[in-house]
Amino acid sequence: MPLETLKARIDRLPDPSRRLQLGFAIAVLATQALIAMTGAVVRVTGSGLGCPTWPQCFPGSMVPVEHPEYDTLNQWIEYGNRLFTGVVGIIAGVCFVLAYLHRPRTDRRYLRLAAAMPIGVVIQAVIGGLTVRLDLVWWSVAVHLLASTIMVWLATLLVHAVPRETVPDRPVPAGTVPAGTVPGTLSTWLYVQTGLLAGLLVTGTMVTGAGPHGGDPETPRFDVPVETMAHVHAAFLYAFLGSLVLLGIWLGRQHAFPPPWRRYQVLVAVVLAQGTIGFAQFWTGVPELLVCLHVLGAMCVIIATGSLWCGVRGRATATDPAGDLTVANATETA
Repeated sequence: MPLETLKARIDRLPDPSRRLQLGFAIAVLATQALIAMTGAVVRVTGSGLGCPTWPQCFPGSMVPVEHPEYDTLNQWIEYGNRLFTGVVGIIAGVCFVLAYLHRPRTDRRYLRLAAAMPIGVVIQAVIGGLTVRLDLVWWSVAVHLLASTIMVWLATLLVHAVPRETVPDRPVPAGTVPAGTVPGTLSTWLYVQTGLLAGLLVTGTMVTGAGPHGGDPETPRFDVPVETMAHVHAAFLYAFLGSLVLLGIWLGRQHAFPPPWRRYQVLVAVVLAQGTIGFAQFWTGVPELLVCLHVLGAMCVIIATGSLWCGVRGRATATDPAGDLTVANATETA
């Protein structure tokens, strides 16, 4: 079939509704966060080498097989995580197709973010395969987790980039601030805060590398006392909390647009809850359940930070008394 004919057929397809696009964008975000937690389940159960090769589970078999050296449950935990990757990939692919079918195709950023989803899943699968082939050396597991954090961040931006339904032009109310208009100091502080979040996540993976849950009992660990890395990680937490306090003060002094207080409050609550889980797991000997909850909490911190980022950098008007748009009707740009 000629490419022009194919393009013409695609162009005749109906424009998907915003609700459908938003639904799949949220599904991508949810599955990207959940697969990070299922990866943590693989790690804390020692199932990382339940399938000792990749892309096959065992040489000559794509699925688990009975083997005297590998526990059946560990095999299926690892294999289940691989299957879930396929689910994430399918949802990401559909999300991109819906974004491509959206007309008019004027929002290139939205399309690029949607395209990043299936591409990221493929890259993440390859990183996971290399991690297995490297026998779960700690830094490869860290890279694998950090790739998930990047995907969750991009998926958060994608949710907020889903275009609104077209509405008739109407007069711009007095006091409206153009989209993306953010005071220079506040804009810079958002980047500082995001940098602190990155440091928090990186040091968190290093704590994991030095800790007892490596995905396999025989995998080499990061040769640094876990207490030392935990203190470094905690220092980034304190810095991040301090940045939130300063950001709250800045937002309170803004008169150009109503601050997104709801998002700010959610982020503060999520960070405090995540810090509580982190301290609890440190004091109780890093139990498996708390490790998994801590990874899921990290994804929630990323989502809440990205949501606040979009809320501050997006369009805020003096006629929006709350300055808050929920995920269901967010239209901000980041």
